[in-house]
Amino acid sequence: MKKTPTLLADGRELIYYDLRDDTVRDAVDRRPLDRTATTSEIRRDPLLGDRVAVASHRQGRTYHPPADQCPLCPTEGERLSEIPDSSYDVVVFENRFPSLAGDSGRCEVVCFTSDHDASFADLTPEQGRLVLDAWTDRTAELSQLPCVEQVFCFENRGAEIGVTLGHPHGQIYAYPFTTPRTALMLRSLADHKAAHAGENLFDAVLERELAGERVVLAGEHWVAFVPYAAHWPYEVHLYPRRRVPDLLALDEAARTEFPQVYLELLRRFDRIFGTGEPPTPYIAAWHQAPFGALTGFDGVTREDFALHLELFTIRRTPGKLKFLAGSESGMNVFINDVPPERAAERLREVATS
Repeated sequence: MKKTPTLLADGRELIYYDLRDDTVRDAVDRRPLDRTATTSEIRRDPLLGDRVAVASHRQGRTYHPPADQCPLCPTEGERLSEIPDSSYDVVVFENRFPSLAGDSGRCEVVCFTSDHDASFADLTPEQGRLVLDAWTDRTAELSQLPCVEQVFCFENRGAEIGVTLGHPHGQIYAYPFTTPRTALMLRSLADHKAAHAGENLFDAVLERELAGERVVLAGEHWVAFVPYAAHWPYEVHLYPRRRVPDLLALDEAARTEFPQVYLELLRRFDRIFGTGEPPTPYIAAWHQAPFGALTGFDGVTREDFALHLELFTIRRTPGKLKFLAGSESGMNVFINDVPPERAAERLREVATS
């Protein structure tokens, strides 16, 4: 992997990640851009104890542009985009309309490929590995920022999810706090460790799933399963067999196998509802241990946390979506229409290889 950092016309950072070490990246951003002005701030809810990012400048972000005006495609002639070069393998750049900025954190965009009509599932294993390396590199860099406590790499895919740019891409959020979902996991870790003679909860969950009927894919270094209490109609958790706290700690064997397992999983997601259906909308979310001090979680260290990816879709059946209505949105109590065992069975049925 070759890494080439540069700056866009408004001062934002952009980084090329290339498969070839001899690739030269010297294109200049020719757009007449002013410095980006953001109004992001973090507010704490005194009743729930969680935090809300208030970012009014995002009202003006790019919204479903025509394909020939996509800002994530390479620059072509006088059609200028966020990527100054005429081609790229993987690109990461600071979001022009960030939810988090300055002391409130940082938001980045990750373009998986220059092919506007592709998806992550269309990548080769070599390309998939390059994305993994980019995620890892950005996690390492962002975790060093003074204000950053947790790094979250994710992909939203599909208009049903709320995606406003059709180009295959994901995002990275660097939060100045530990997110509520991670805090819940850490609390469960601490409680389980105290109640079960130091046993690690993640290890216990993985061992139980490996012995059960919800495993979808099992490689030498990675395991994908539908969790016992899945929240979403089709939800898969992907774990490395060797527990590590973050992407930085993955060994070479796990890095090599990851794209093979993950690409197969994504391709199965696209086959769940039949070949006549549009591509399956999904969210893919990496869960990594926070980089700040784990205060308030007695006996838990970063090494107790297990890196994993959660992949899920809001489509519950052909032509129908799962909406977060009264119980889910009002009380955070999910109601799943698809039994996890049946979801796992379906994902095994639609094997692509």
